[in-house]
Amino acid sequence: MNSLLTIIRFTLMNRLRSKSFLVTTVLFALLITIGVNLPNIIDSFTGEGKAVKVGMLQTSSAVPDKLSAHFKKDEKPDVEIVQYPDQGSTTANDAFIREKVDAGEVKGFLVLTENQSAGFPDVVYRSHASFLSGSSTQTKLTQGLQAVKQELAIQGAGLTQEQLKQLYSPLTFKTEMLSQGEGTGGGKDSGMSEDQVAASFILVYALFILMFIVNNLYGNMITMEITSEKSSRVMEILITSVSPVKQMFGKVLGIFILGFGQTLLFIAIAALNLLIPANRVFFDKQNLHFGAVPASFYVYFALFFILGFFLFAMIYASVGSVVSRTEELGQATMPVVLVLLAGFYIGIYGFNDSSSLFVKICSFIPFFSPSVMFMRIGMVGVPLWEIILSLAILLASSLAMGWLAAKIYRTGVLMYGKRPSWKEVIKAMRAYNG
Repeated sequence: MNSLLTIIRFTLMNRLRSKSFLVTTVLFALLITIGVNLPNIIDSFTGEGKAVKVGMLQTSSAVPDKLSAHFKKDEKPDVEIVQYPDQGSTTANDAFIREKVDAGEVKGFLVLTENQSAGFPDVVYRSHASFLSGSSTQTKLTQGLQAVKQELAIQGAGLTQEQLKQLYSPLTFKTEMLSQGEGTGGGKDSGMSEDQVAASFILVYALFILMFIVNNLYGNMITMEITSEKSSRVMEILITSVSPVKQMFGKVLGIFILGFGQTLLFIAIAALNLLIPANRVFFDKQNLHFGAVPASFYVYFALFFILGFFLFAMIYASVGSVVSRTEELGQATMPVVLVLLAGFYIGIYGFNDSSSLFVKICSFIPFFSPSVMFMRIGMVGVPLWEIILSLAILLASSLAMGWLAAKIYRTGVLMYGKRPSWKEVIKAMRAYNG
């Protein structure tokens, strides 16, 4: 037991003191900080949330007044219509429009041209922007003009004020995700609200990517640790004092503590940045309430993260034990990376179709379940029995892989020279056991 703790402590401290680990931690912490604060930073630079001023010339048409009144109905209008008197001629109006836009008093100008056949003026938006198609301002202006056109047409039909009130009363529409059985929704008949679903989506996506990065990064770290000791012949000295199995589990546990600790650090940094008042105000405006996500969500993340980490860590340790040179690591670990990528892309596909049969099946396959089942838990209501079954399969697979990895490791670490085939490894395992 003391030798196992010694290996864990040595592996952990060796990595903690390395410059690459410290630099990577600082860089990731900065990226997370920037990522969480980026929406608020963009908001402060672009002035988003402030009404965009759009100019219009006063004409005999009722459109300018109606359009201005339409935007004033909103509690926080996105567009403000600024009306100016007509300058008397087309040339004077063109010069006036250019002057106001150049001075920055308005973002652009809506110019109306009478169209008797259409029953509504033709509209041209003039600004310095090279294009406006698809922008939020154009969308708001188009929707506003369409509403004004509809209002003028309805008034022409002679409807009463009561009828107009009923016609313009807003529709209340919300979404709620139903839980399937007593699963992630918190109860048999309860489900996740619209705010919870939106916040859960962002958290799932972020933790989903973090899980993939940690598994890949620290898995490769395990293989590098083992292979470097083999290539420097340090392994031969270590084996005389500590059994290969203790070495393997010591290294895996040491790297796990390092990876899990770093993951908790990153999550804490993200949480602290979310608690900044400016960010809380911004996300509240977007109806994103991360505190509304059930606590069980984080428990499931921890369980799938830990079991998934150990499953792939054992695979990486097995691969590292049969490789004698660091130059061969890339080729040797490629199949494991492809499996990780497969789980990642299946999860990405699952964000668009979480309830498909293919995604459901993959959520029970141990190589994919850490990411795919976790994604399903956050995106759809998953019955509790499915979660328990997936965790049980993953736990059994991790234990079985640990047993197999121990047999491969104690044989592979003593095999030098050309990287052996798996057939040769199995043959050597049988001879070792015999």
